[in-house]
Amino acid sequence: MKTIIVAAAVILDQEKVLIAQRKEEDVQGLFWEFPGGKVKEGEDPRQALYRELKEELDIEATVGTIFDTIYYEYPQYPVLLLVYRCNLARGVPRPLGCRDVRWVPVAELKSLAMPPADLPIVGKLVAFQRERDHGTAAGQNQEVC
Repeated sequence: MKTIIVAAAVILDQEKVLIAQRKEEDVQGLFWEFPGGKVKEGEDPRQALYRELKEELDIEATVGTIFDTIYYEYPQYPVLLLVYRCNLARGVPRPLGCRDVRWVPVAELKSLAMPPADLPIVGKLVAFQRERDHGTAAGQNQEVC
């Protein structure tokens, strides 16, 4: 079975992260996910992510460095998820290719229904926030990611 390559974005604003809700008719419909989409044959993953964010959420983002990579085998097909740190450059996110979009506090991500491949990202974000909060309490200044 061919592995599907997907590029996804971690876009943070203060203590919140941008997430999108899949359409009801989609596989894992109504689950929340980090925005992004499939990388087309021969397409650079960063360019694919830029394109997907524009098509799905009507935003332009600066695609930065890799935040995480996840390989997950769904029953239908295996997925290689390339997760990039991104900054919102232009636009206000709106649900063009998804059901809904929202900014959610990082601490609340664990309470949402999300695809299994996205769960390691949630764990990493929560861990970074805990470290940052602990570092701030100890007088240190650390970035979330």
